[in-house]
Amino acid sequence: MSNLADLQLTKSGELRHFLTPEGLDRLMLERILDTADSFVVVGNQEVKKVPLLRGRTVVNLFFENSTRTRSTFELAAKRLSADVLTLDIKTSATSKGESLLDTLQNLRAMHSDMFVVRHGDSGAAHFIASQVTPDVAIINAGDGRHAHPTQAMLDMLTIRRNKGYFESLSVAIVGDILHSRVARDQIHALKTLGCSDIRLVGPNTLMPQAIDSMGVTTHNNMDSGIDGVDVVIMLRLQTERMDSAFLPSAGEYFRLYGLTTERLAQAKPDAIVMHPGPINRGIEIESAVADGPQSMILNQVGYGIALRMAVMSMAMSGQMQQRQAQANTPSSLTGKLRP
Repeated sequence: MSNLADLQLTKSGELRHFLTPEGLDRLMLERILDTADSFVVVGNQEVKKVPLLRGRTVVNLFFENSTRTRSTFELAAKRLSADVLTLDIKTSATSKGESLLDTLQNLRAMHSDMFVVRHGDSGAAHFIASQVTPDVAIINAGDGRHAHPTQAMLDMLTIRRNKGYFESLSVAIVGDILHSRVARDQIHALKTLGCSDIRLVGPNTLMPQAIDSMGVTTHNNMDSGIDGVDVVIMLRLQTERMDSAFLPSAGEYFRLYGLTTERLAQAKPDAIVMHPGPINRGIEIESAVADGPQSMILNQVGYGIALRMAVMSMAMSGQMQQRQAQANTPSSLTGKLRP
């Protein structure tokens, strides 16, 4: 078992943290998708709740702003019947001089069961899971340029519900690959699920170094990059993470890499269009495409709730299993019998 898998799974192979698809095998990713499929229908019911996390406390720790991700995690936890606490980090103790470690340990002492963490530093969720609160289920809601696993997996759910398979698909990921936290996880998930034709499309200034080592092909020309593909995933230009040296202008970027109706015709006739949001219309994608019949962008939002319900319920179950196993170890039993 890889180090990443070892950190995220219990000894019996159940999910206990969800930090990245990297290191998880196809069976686990398919289990996540299958579980999410079962939750899709919950959103269509008159009573949109299931009792799987009743009595459990989920704390949303968002050190970066993200209205969409935070709101879908909150809604997912409430639909699972959890008690939900969302901290405003700007007014929390960490802004008053208390360390992140102290804040986490205080929340742990309040018998919190799960932390949903979004942080600007790459590896923050991994550090918390491995070094700070290993007995609390950690869900990575995005860390630096590193990972955004639930977004990547809801993208996989969107693809599977529309295409039914991954093996023979051609998928193009277009735009700001360099600063994207989700592109890396999309690549890992697609490869694990059997997709062999993964294309990264964008200017050289927005391509990470040595990205070819991940088993993808890179294209600087948009038309050739999306030629004959089944799926086009557009990425947001993360202008907050770059300076003017990366792009000549927004207009020039749209001319070269914006997804228009005419350009989409290069893909297969039944190709689907995706975008993790928020969309920059007229820069990454034109409105006629974003709102058109091939767009799955709003579907992604709905699937995001179901996917996050799946991950949270699975991780909580695995974490409870882990706690029970530790409680039944000989050393723990000996401690209980001491006078």
